[in-house]
Amino acid sequence: MAPPSPAAMSVFCEVPQATPVAVFKLTQDFNNDQCPRKVNLGVGAYRTDESKPWVLPVVKKVEKVIVHDDTLNHEYLPILGLPEFRSSASKIVLGDDSPAIGENRVGAVQCLGGTGALKIGAEFLRRFYNGSNNTKTPVYVSAPTWENHNAVFSNAGFEDVRPYKYWDAEKRGLDLAGFLGDLESCPGGSIFVLHACAHNPTGTDPTPEQWKRIADVMKRRKLFVFFDSAYQGFASGSLDKDAWAVRYFVSMGFELFCAQSFSKNFGLYNERVGNLTVVARDADNLKRTLSQMEKIVRTTWSNPPSQGARVVAVTLNSPQLFAEWKDNVKTMADRVLLMRAQLKEKLQSLGTPGTWDHITDQIGMFSFTGLNPKQVEFMVKEKHIYLMASGRINMCGLTTKNIDYVAASIHEAVTTVQ
Repeated sequence: MAPPSPAAMSVFCEVPQATPVAVFKLTQDFNNDQCPRKVNLGVGAYRTDESKPWVLPVVKKVEKVIVHDDTLNHEYLPILGLPEFRSSASKIVLGDDSPAIGENRVGAVQCLGGTGALKIGAEFLRRFYNGSNNTKTPVYVSAPTWENHNAVFSNAGFEDVRPYKYWDAEKRGLDLAGFLGDLESCPGGSIFVLHACAHNPTGTDPTPEQWKRIADVMKRRKLFVFFDSAYQGFASGSLDKDAWAVRYFVSMGFELFCAQSFSKNFGLYNERVGNLTVVARDADNLKRTLSQMEKIVRTTWSNPPSQGARVVAVTLNSPQLFAEWKDNVKTMADRVLLMRAQLKEKLQSLGTPGTWDHITDQIGMFSFTGLNPKQVEFMVKEKHIYLMASGRINMCGLTTKNIDYVAASIHEAVTTVQ
């Protein structure tokens, strides 16, 4: 008898090869590039002016406190997470004086990063939104959006994930008319994923007045709001300013979810510190919601890790450490704002065709440059400057040492490649 073929010996032989996630593929290509002038503008994390990761000083201080605290151990946390972390995380996004908190209708689930918070929220909504299975309920994500939004909701069982108009490529700004039009024309009860601040990937946020118009339509049409807040404090340097939209929607009486990530504003990328804040109609509704989320968590990761959550909780619950953290966050935000201003200034001084006001009008770590795919290809292949095919760049990839080269390269791309 002939031996079985290699294919017959493996139950995995028909598994397709997955396409690498774009940002990680870009980083891999950058690392393999031997050019001494190479620049990575695709990385999804903060970098110093020396192009190095930055461990926040306040994080180092708190980690030492935790190490020397003999009362701590490695027992399991509660399924919903560290209580002092959950409550303090919800307070910074909703505000200490939030009436919703005072009315005991705010709860939270500690999650594995912002992605985990989106996942738990999506799983709950698919099962219980409006009290029924929601595989057919439309979920709207912005066009464009963070690539994982589509995947998370599809993976949770939603079969109808749609784009809503957001980015006006010609004006290089918010397509408010298109956004409002989609809110008016979508099926009633649809779920909308909104970026709380520092929209990824465009860096373009609605103004407070525009948010009010968005909220009016969403409330009238009874649409569900799911905020993704990955950059609070990191965007403008102000925790309150970056949480304005979420707080406004809560003040308007919305029941909503808010996925929070502490990867960027605490620099805790590999600790996977996330929180899902739930704003319910009343205390009883909140209790029922959290009980079902507890069941979902139990079969997803069972119990969350403690280290990162403790770092955040200790920091947020100490007035002195909290003030120090806000100063650390402002240091990062100010560097991003400085790079934006300098890039715009250099492009304008070079006489680069087009308007570049959008560079400083946008906010947060990412910027949609407006470069087209051919110009991006030129930047990567000819100039060894790595950025996303969409033209998105991470402003933290710019430094005082490479910004002149990057600006000159953008100028050359715009003037020579159509």
